[in-house]
Amino acid sequence: MWIASLEFDFLLGDVHSLKAKRSVVRPLVAEIRRRYDVTVAEVDHRDVHRRTMIGVAMVSGDAAHATEVLDTVERFGAARPEVELLSVRRRMVNTDDL
Repeated sequence: MWIASLEFDFLLGDVHSLKAKRSVVRPLVAEIRRRYDVTVAEVDHRDVHRRTMIGVAMVSGDAAHATEVLDTVERFGAARPEVELLSVRRRMVNTDDL
């Protein structure tokens, strides 16, 4: 079994309050969850107006499938016009290694 994850570090555009940040982050999180059937949440920078870190995770029986899904999610996150992608961290762990 493979456990795969991505951490997106995003810089948000014209955001000056946490309320405005929510209006950008919530639809992004919901769209990733809906399109790719993965677990996704805001995991860091929750109290900072113009930054967010979004975590995506999945479990798969096949490393190639997990890689394909993460590649697709990463392209989706990088193509979003309302945010600027600063970095992405990817991790894949085989449960035999735990």
